[in-house]
Amino acid sequence: MSLFRTKPLAKLLAQAEQGGGLKRTLKAPGLIALGIGAIIGAGIFVRTAAAAGQNAGSGVVFSFIVAAIGCAFAGLCYAEFAAMIPIAGSAYTYAYVTMGELIAWVIGWALILEYALGAATVSIAWTEYFNQLFPNMVPWQWRHSPLQYDTHGAHGIVNAPALVILLLLTLLLIKGTSESANVNAIIVAVKVTIVVLFIGLGWKFISPANHTPLLIPDNLDAMHAGFFKHGWGGVIGGAGVVFFAFIGFDAVSTAAQETVNPGRDMPIGIMGSLAVCTVLYIAFSWVLTGVAKWADFVDPNKGMEASVAYAIKTGMPGNDWLATAVTVAILFGFSSVMLVMLLGQSRIFYSMANDGLLPRVFSEVHPTFHTPYKCNWVLFVFVGLLGGFLPGDITGNLTSIGTLFAFVLVSIGVWIMRRENPAAHRPFRTPLVPMVPILGAVVCSGMIIGLDRTTQVAALAWMAIGLCVYFLYARSHSRLNYRAEMGVGR
Repeated sequence: MSLFRTKPLAKLLAQAEQGGGLKRTLKAPGLIALGIGAIIGAGIFVRTAAAAGQNAGSGVVFSFIVAAIGCAFAGLCYAEFAAMIPIAGSAYTYAYVTMGELIAWVIGWALILEYALGAATVSIAWTEYFNQLFPNMVPWQWRHSPLQYDTHGAHGIVNAPALVILLLLTLLLIKGTSESANVNAIIVAVKVTIVVLFIGLGWKFISPANHTPLLIPDNLDAMHAGFFKHGWGGVIGGAGVVFFAFIGFDAVSTAAQETVNPGRDMPIGIMGSLAVCTVLYIAFSWVLTGVAKWADFVDPNKGMEASVAYAIKTGMPGNDWLATAVTVAILFGFSSVMLVMLLGQSRIFYSMANDGLLPRVFSEVHPTFHTPYKCNWVLFVFVGLLGGFLPGDITGNLTSIGTLFAFVLVSIGVWIMRRENPAAHRPFRTPLVPMVPILGAVVCSGMIIGLDRTTQVAALAWMAIGLCVYFLYARSHSRLNYRAEMGVGR
């Protein structure tokens, strides 16, 4: 059995027509809101300051531009695939058709790293900001992992708020995709309003001195000694850091099987959400590094933590209320990010189970709500165990690297599909092929290289575990085994 056997495109398109039990309810506005809901979260409030202080200085605005260019190239490739193959599963499904089962499994495993691990990490951070807004509402022991200890030596019991928010979002997802999208749209409206307020109010407080020099100088100190820690190299390194803030637009493609007109609405949803967020990110980063000096964001006595609140209090006098509003926006942002991550992960699992690579339980659909409810419950348990009983020391960089890897392979996949199936119907066509796919793969690969070595090693370890699971279970249970016995596929 070939490790690179592909799923026949004709069979996949027939599966898309049947729907697989999922209900088509989403349209372009809902998809754009879904994308914005996933993209604008903690990343804009947390990763911006981190990239400015550690890599790019005030030039973090260029880091966002580099990251956006990479996402735009990959997004165009996603749009072609999502319109052409409107099946739940996103990059995993596209790779299965173009590059074969093993590559598809690797992407699926990388997306587990992005969605499941990311949702757990965000749920832990959600608890921290909830406690900032409502101090001591939840006792210390009931909002920390058993592995954490307070200053008096008492250990935590469980992160209960993280479990509660994950449970509420899981119930919402089980109830229905359209209901989830409606709630997400409300959350998006709130947090985008607060982001726009920060930009609008902060613009007049920008100090040109804070933007001089724009980039971190060479040999400034030991912290900024590496190539990706200063100058234009720092801009590239910063792009890999702020890329976390863009994670989510790819999750739009996981809802292709629940979209009314995927050929038209999928490209609009993917590129529309990416465009809106890129404009907001560039403006936000310019204001943030204009009202506060980027060096303060690496100073533990100044703006290293709660960087946006610090910038508001020190650089925008008379607007302390906005710091509280930002905390509310972060809570809303976390909630919508978790919602879309759980949605995306359940659809990835749904597709992989349909292909036999995961147990059948992940593909069972609720008879009334038409959602993969058993998959949602299993994910709640899995993500809840991580969020409820582990400390939040999983870095955003680890989530980023899994997504970047998927982007590289999706970009390559579009080029392969154009060569092997040139006559296939494409409601949306990626322009300038193969230049756009090549540029997407190169830019995203560059951001992977710019990430720290620890993140790269951890990602390789995760992939090694995934390969073990594939060879011990997935390969022998694949439905392509049956077609291979009948001489179908390759």
